[in-house]
Amino acid sequence: MSRVGLKPIPVVDKVSLSIDGQNVTVDGPKGKLAIELPEGITIKQDEKEITVERSSELRHVRALHGTFRSLINNLLIGVSAGFVKELEIQGVGLRAAVKGKNLDLSLGKSHPILHAIPEGLKVEVTENTKIKVEGIDKQLVGQFAAEVRAYYPPEPYKGKGVRYVGEYVRRKAGKSVK
Repeated sequence: MSRVGLKPIPVVDKVSLSIDGQNVTVDGPKGKLAIELPEGITIKQDEKEITVERSSELRHVRALHGTFRSLINNLLIGVSAGFVKELEIQGVGLRAAVKGKNLDLSLGKSHPILHAIPEGLKVEVTENTKIKVEGIDKQLVGQFAAEVRAYYPPEPYKGKGVRYVGEYVRRKAGKSVK
């Protein structure tokens, strides 16, 4: 029994949801997103809430039930409020800048790293070390932030690298001389 799949999704006033067979389109003040439902998953819309239902108790249909409830909820949140991920760069000489449609990262390598900013994302760099990624698609925002972090993940000895704001990096003791 999927506990997540059984929860109803509240509908925000400014958001309109249209269901066309297995295609679901959500339109809101920040933009428009769409998703295609798999076989066995259906949606029912009431006045103030949406329920996601499954047609059978097969294992793969049960597995998709809660997943697609969460995906539809993320669509509604994305077009109404949007998603934000914040990164920070720690270390001497490490910095970032936005140059056109690319994020220019200087992370102590022999060359600058140019990472293309996907369509639909807004990237801001403040103080040369703080990166803010905004967008309406939760997966796209999280994926972009993870790709940027992967260039130089925080290392455990000095804590240098790219990390999420508020991320705790467990530090190790250095080599001790006997």
